Amino acid sequence: MSIDIEDMNREKTGIARLSIASNSLLVVTKLVVGFMIGSVSVISEAIHSGIDLMAAVIAYYSVRKSSEPPDSEHTFGHGKYENISGTIEALLIFAAALLIIYEAYQKLTHGVTLEDVNLGIAVMALSAIVNFYVSSRLMKTARRTESIALEADAWHLRTDVLTSLGIFAGLIAIKLTGWTILDPLFAILVALFILKAAFELTIKSVKDLMDVQLPDAEVAEIERIIKDHSGKFAGFHELRTRRSGSDRFVDLHLVVSRDMSVEQAHGLADHIEHDITVRFPRTSVITHVEPCDNGQTCKGCQAVECSKYVAMPEEA
Repeated sequence: MSIDIEDMNREKTGIARLSIASNSLLVVTKLVVGFMIGSVSVISEAIHSGIDLMAAVIAYYSVRKSSEPPDSEHTFGHGKYENISGTIEALLIFAAALLIIYEAYQKLTHGVTLEDVNLGIAVMALSAIVNFYVSSRLMKTARRTESIALEADAWHLRTDVLTSLGIFAGLIAIKLTGWTILDPLFAILVALFILKAAFELTIKSVKDLMDVQLPDAEVAEIERIIKDHSGKFAGFHELRTRRSGSDRFVDLHLVVSRDMSVEQAHGLADHIEHDITVRFPRTSVITHVEPCDNGQTCKGCQAVECSKYVAMPEEA
């Protein structure tokens, strides 16, 4: 299992480096073209890509930090670095959107003059293609490794794909109509779309910082795994789950027969914990074993291996 986790960590850092390289290229290209033709919408996209570059750097740092093993100061690991990364990235997106709106307002009030829109059209097409490719790889890796930081970075670039296509369409419209006022108007539309994405990313990142339980489907799967061993215990309760970056944490109380030895109970708990971690890698499971009340609650109990099992009248 440790080899698999090491491979996942290498994959995460590798794709994060690719995101940094692609965003660096796009920032420089968009800024040069934006200032050459005087397009605030292209410059707004350069700002957007600049925020994406910052997000990619943060994601790279967070996935490297979150992969470090627990230490004396962080005994539960470093997974929260990914959640913090997602929150910071969302705040950066908010800042970028407000800056774009300000620049667009300045153009609306002072007039718009565009030079060669063909360059802007070309760079927006390039941006959409590059970001679609990189975001697809990021999202694929994020889902396979369950990396919140990489998923946030992927959504940044997905947003950039859509906004680049929006600016592309706006510049085409300007070329056909000559209405340069469309440039700042499209920039504002881009900013509003970015604000929506930032809000959704903030909610997603903060949820894990607040230790919300795992999704219902995952909790149901964990319960199913536990119940697969129901012939060996009387019941379980107080199942609690949470997530920290790519890491999951599960704890529960397992009720066993009073005649089960410590060694047997420990072995059963280990078996259940192993099955959960096979299904959900990078999961820490803590099981509290407690004895049943000596045959007083045999009704509904499935611990058929218990020597003290008492069949209820309807079961006899």
